Amino acid sequence: MFLRPGAGGPPRAGAAPAPAAGRAPPPGSVTVIIPTFNEAANVGELLSRLRASLPAAAPCEVLFVDDSTDDTPAVIEKAAADCPFPVAVLHRQVAEGGLGGAVVEGVKRAGSEWIVVMDADLQHPPHLVPELVGEGTRTGADLVVASRYIAGGSRAGLAGSYRVAVSRGATWLAKGLFPRALRGISDPMSGFFAMRRSAVSADALKPLGYKILLELAVRCRPAKTAEVPFVFQDRFAGESKSGAREGLRFLAHLAALRSASPLARMIGFGLIGLSGFAPNLLALWLLTHAGVQYLAAEVLANQAGVLWNFLLIETLLFRDRRRHRHWADRIGRFALLANADLLLRIPLIALFVARLGLGVLPATALALVTTFVLRFAATEALVYLPRGPRAATSRRS
Repeated sequence: MFLRPGAGGPPRAGAAPAPAAGRAPPPGSVTVIIPTFNEAANVGELLSRLRASLPAAAPCEVLFVDDSTDDTPAVIEKAAADCPFPVAVLHRQVAEGGLGGAVVEGVKRAGSEWIVVMDADLQHPPHLVPELVGEGTRTGADLVVASRYIAGGSRAGLAGSYRVAVSRGATWLAKGLFPRALRGISDPMSGFFAMRRSAVSADALKPLGYKILLELAVRCRPAKTAEVPFVFQDRFAGESKSGAREGLRFLAHLAALRSASPLARMIGFGLIGLSGFAPNLLALWLLTHAGVQYLAAEVLANQAGVLWNFLLIETLLFRDRRRHRHWADRIGRFALLANADLLLRIPLIALFVARLGLGVLPATALALVTTFVLRFAATEALVYLPRGPRAATSRRS
């Protein structure tokens, strides 16, 4: 239900409608998607500035996707009464995917030619919305990014040297990991951008946290990008939601994006497996010094490495596949495969020595590679692949 001037009635959960299938969007139409989490003190001023910025002649609408626990939806309803354009609220009961997930929900419901994504705290200046869309129309770009790092732009609103350093470090890390996907995008950490609705597939997006532009650029690969400079403003009211937890989610998001291909996942799987030697050896040292017999200590210590590997693989490689099985089912299967690897390796070494005539060291190396590939394939197939259409909806981690 869109809230129009004088429409009355509170915004309802899930109120924003989905676009009509097969219907071409009006030329030049714009949906401004604004994810919100407890931004009641900002939305009135934001809508006021959008009223002054959005062109009266163009078909525009504003969609708030709200995860708030305060009265933000009610404040939006009140402020929407003075707007000449439709304003809608989609209040999510479960904030899946964070602010990035909120944007994806908005994209699914947008029926316009252009989508503009911006924050609610007024650090993104509303008067640039028409300029972003205009630059895309003029250049034929599918994605137009408001950048702090080109001539005319500034990160002035970033409070403190720490946040500046974190922002720059995250930008360098992202561009270093995805040089091709982010070519031509100087500010992949920007949360202010415009995109053609036809250039993005919402079903392909799997965001984690608030860096939705990075997700969009890497997974959807827009054919042509452009940039518009902007000065990052001070927050109008409230406090920033970013912190150490969001930083960890960003790193996990980078790992998930980088490991999207099977080859990258296999490399990541191997590196995580190597890292498991550290907790394995530490547990072995602790157990043997506690008086545990060394063979029993070896078996128990191996489980420490298995648990370490499982936690990293869950977080970094298969985050988006965890819902297909209960966590206890996943860890049981993973542990079984990891320990079966030990049982399989010895017969393989004997086979390679007896049948292929290999020395012990080459046979051991070949067995390690063989069991690694088999374990990776089995982990994907038996632990993280969906079991069927019912499992995807009924099982949640």
